[in-house]
Amino acid sequence: MEGTIRKAAVIGAGSMGSGIAAQFANGGVPVLLLDVAGPGEDRAAPARAGLERQLKAQGFMAPSAANLVSVGCIEDDLAAVADADWIVEAVVEDPEIKRRLFARLDGLRKPGAAVSSNTSTIPLAQLTEGASEAFRRDFLITHFFNPPRHMRLMELVAGPGTAPETAALVRDAAERVLGKTVVDCRDTPAFIANRLGCHWMSVAAIEALRHGLTVEQADAVAGAPFGVPRTGIFGLLDLVGIDLVPLVWGSLLGALPPEDAHHRHDPTTEPLIRRLIAEGRIGRKAKGGFYRLAPGSKAREALDLATGEYRPQAEATANRDLAALIRQEDAAGRYAWAVLSNSIAYAAAVAGEIADDVAAIDTAMRLGYGWAEGPFALADRVGCAAIADRLAEEGRDVPPLLAAAAAEGGFHRRGAAGRETRTTAGAWTTVRRPQAMPDLAEVKERGPRFAGNGSASVWDLGDGVACLEFHTKMNAIDQGILAMVAEAAERVPAEFRALVLYNDNPRAFSAGANLGYFVERLEAEDFAALERFVDQGQAAFRALKHAAIPVVGAPAGLAVGGGCEVLLHCDAIQAHAETYIGLVELKVGIIPGWRGTAELLLRWGRRSDRPEGPMGTARAAFETIAGARITGSALEARALGYLRPEDGITMGRDRLLGDAKAKALTLSDGYRPPGIGSVTLPGPAGREALQAIVRGRREDGQASPHDEVVAGWLADACCGGPEAGPQTPVDEDALAALEREALSALIREPATRARIRHMLDTGKPLRN
Repeated sequence: MEGTIRKAAVIGAGSMGSGIAAQFANGGVPVLLLDVAGPGEDRAAPARAGLERQLKAQGFMAPSAANLVSVGCIEDDLAAVADADWIVEAVVEDPEIKRRLFARLDGLRKPGAAVSSNTSTIPLAQLTEGASEAFRRDFLITHFFNPPRHMRLMELVAGPGTAPETAALVRDAAERVLGKTVVDCRDTPAFIANRLGCHWMSVAAIEALRHGLTVEQADAVAGAPFGVPRTGIFGLLDLVGIDLVPLVWGSLLGALPPEDAHHRHDPTTEPLIRRLIAEGRIGRKAKGGFYRLAPGSKAREALDLATGEYRPQAEATANRDLAALIRQEDAAGRYAWAVLSNSIAYAAAVAGEIADDVAAIDTAMRLGYGWAEGPFALADRVGCAAIADRLAEEGRDVPPLLAAAAAEGGFHRRGAAGRETRTTAGAWTTVRRPQAMPDLAEVKERGPRFAGNGSASVWDLGDGVACLEFHTKMNAIDQGILAMVAEAAERVPAEFRALVLYNDNPRAFSAGANLGYFVERLEAEDFAALERFVDQGQAAFRALKHAAIPVVGAPAGLAVGGGCEVLLHCDAIQAHAETYIGLVELKVGIIPGWRGTAELLLRWGRRSDRPEGPMGTARAAFETIAGARITGSALEARALGYLRPEDGITMGRDRLLGDAKAKALTLSDGYRPPGIGSVTLPGPAGREALQAIVRGRREDGQASPHDEVVAGWLADACCGGPEAGPQTPVDEDALAALEREALSALIREPATRARIRHMLDTGKPLRN
């Protein structure tokens, strides 16, 4: 079998099927999307509607990716699956309908083509009843989570007859092409994440009713202390839709044996749930569930669980120390213990049924339900022995897996060979990652760091590659980060072959400069301190660009403002596909001042597709910076010049650091630092032209008064200053001086100070 996916097919163009097709296209794979025939002449209309739904819902990382999707109908076009390497079925959850489809596919697919079902409820054994041996060899379940673009988890179920090479092909394609973290599951009802996640939701909701908590109190307790998203339990039920309770929980409970502990918390029988469904109060999609906006108002209301009526939402907090919270002798403490004890005991009891090891279960819950840590890591945090002892004191069963963990110090540990985790049979196994997928957390555990301070650290990744990690809140750039950038540029080349800029923050590579420091200094009118901050950043980023070894930026999540500027100074970028990048300084009344304006001009000046002449270069950079737009993906970042055509994009977050390291090693052979760059710009004439554009926008109401002021300084920097002209190239240091001059003037503007304070206080831009 060929070890790659050149073409895919998805059958079923509902929200999941069309989303899976979009993700294939995001990964650069042509995909055929089929659905039932439309009633009119356009028989492909249902599939086309699925495609349009994904365009509207931003299932595509860039609109151009949709060009890789072709549509048709099952009745007319099923034979077109013949050249697909992987066929994904995502039709209605009816085993008979699926089996009839599989029988047709078996006669059409090419030899060795993988076929998988996206089912979340039907066992693999049931799906393959009556199938040929050849079909069973190439059949799996690939359970994606919604939305397929953003949810990293894919649960993989291989049957006893599934060929290892088919499973390997699908696993590799899911990781590399679709960007998924693949977790191997056993063929059991709801697999891992939904089995445990639905149980947790049932317990959290029903125990809140039993303990007399309000919805706000329950969400506060079952949220942050557990490392669960801030929706908590009732906010989550509103989000997924209360009307799904009879369907999802009913199906799951029907598939589980009566002795399964899930039956002790059955939400389908709760009178309040039934009442809300009957009255159409089913959550956000109905504008009312456990929470709602008061009619004709933006005031939030919460449901009184005793009366079923709404009242003003109240504030609620809970002790974030879960170990202390469960010891509290009040309703919140008793409720926290009920949720924790039932969830951990259930996970330990069914672990051997659903997975090979507890690490797989923890991963599934982190990525499928957004938990900060899975149930077994959570048990380690609270203390396995404390949980087991209290269960025993209460006369409740202690599952053998939990008892073993309590006796031996937990479910996870650090052994002589590295990280170890328990198998679900109770033994210890070493966690091994492929060499191409290094883990920064594991590198840090081994330690010590090569260099560092309170804001940033340098770590040894092995093979002569160092990693510079930012670790402030949202990786906002402060003096400590700038100091470490400068130190790394000077010290790392003496010990290493290359440097990678990377961190594990799930939300941000860097959210830009520390606005708190800006506000503090501005309110003190300490402009000299801010000018030193600008100088420090310019010097640090210049040193990084001209370091004696190659530097590769590896961003994921937000990379805005100064976070974007540091990337512009790297020799190359290997970006996660879900990188949201932009120079957004205009929103706070300034321009990019850490040489970001200069670097963007240099990039546009070198692009083969740039607008013609010096004015074209200046205007392209000006429009990009003045737009202050954050890209929706790494694919979009290429169009704006933040990524070059040769920069790489990694679909899977788990592979990003390894891909960046490999790129850095490739660049290190024969590396020479770049010389001082220069670009030809239009000078004063261009500045006047750009300012005229901004004046027009101001007159049309598209720009505010301070937008015009900031744009004037930006226009000067983008056009090279008063001495520039078509025959006089401007070097990067001169451009950086123009940035500094602009920053020095703009920080003294009261309107800039108002913008920065408003952004810090509200997170939203002020149009003044």
